[in-house]
Amino acid sequence: MPFPSTPEPAVSDLSTRLGDRRIVVILPCHNEEETIAKVVTDFVSALPDAAIFVVDNASSDGTARRAEAAGANVLGEAVKGKGNAIRRAFCAIDADVYVMADGDGTYDASRAPELIQTLIRERLDMVVGARHPGSEQVFRQGHRFGNWAFNVALKALFGSGFRDIFSGYRVFSHRYVKSFPAMSSGFEIETEMAVHAILLRMPVSEIPCHYGDRTAGSESKLRTVRDGIRIVSAIFNLLRHYRPLFFFSVVASVFFAVSLILFYPVLMEYLAAGLVPRFPTLIVSIGLAIVGVMLLVCGLVLDTTVRTQLEIRRLMYMH
Repeated sequence: MPFPSTPEPAVSDLSTRLGDRRIVVILPCHNEEETIAKVVTDFVSALPDAAIFVVDNASSDGTARRAEAAGANVLGEAVKGKGNAIRRAFCAIDADVYVMADGDGTYDASRAPELIQTLIRERLDMVVGARHPGSEQVFRQGHRFGNWAFNVALKALFGSGFRDIFSGYRVFSHRYVKSFPAMSSGFEIETEMAVHAILLRMPVSEIPCHYGDRTAGSESKLRTVRDGIRIVSAIFNLLRHYRPLFFFSVVASVFFAVSLILFYPVLMEYLAAGLVPRFPTLIVSIGLAIVGVMLLVCGLVLDTTVRTQLEIRRLMYMH
């Protein structure tokens, strides 16, 4: 059964067609009044036949007013968080091709036609504009290391082939958007997007794109420690949800290891003297081993369930 299309008439009717395809640009924003007008203008110039949507994510400044003045359609999302803004747009807007970028002016709008052409020509579901910084100052050292570390972690845990999972510059097909659950609320949404494509074995590609400095006067919403913790938590939860056998096997191994450490001296004393003087320790070690076995069984059961769910999701995505 296909995913239902649930556009809001007042929004979807504004989507224009480029040839026989409706193309929309989605710009999630929170307090970007200094940059949003130029970003909208740049995308209008790059994609004159596309509809531009700015998702005003609980801004307290004039972001919505300046976006409208520049020619964009504005959607409101009262709950803060990039993931919430993206979910709002994906639910409200119906199109054939979706372009997603940030409203801070760091992404090169002139590359959008190339990303779209790649998506259409190669029949892909997602094209990522992998960030290529123009200067060393664009990426702070902590962000550079964090980006590398998370890409390595995602490759090890999910078999990811992405080089830049945190890029906010992406182009999606209709079936990607309408099959994407969008459960994340913040900047970890990009990680969820990558894992969704990996799990359903979608055809994707990456194209290096220039990533520039923010406009003077605008402020980055990224916080290295806070957002790093949220992304680690997101990967942890995705691993628990979609690779439960691996997750519970690791946890069970910890219980088995502690059980063995407690059991070893009791066993040595029994072999040497034929006595078990630390009976409570023996009980605890056996209890930990039993918990480990139960965790493994849970992992096996959940793994079977997840595989069935993924097969159903893939069939729905392919329909």
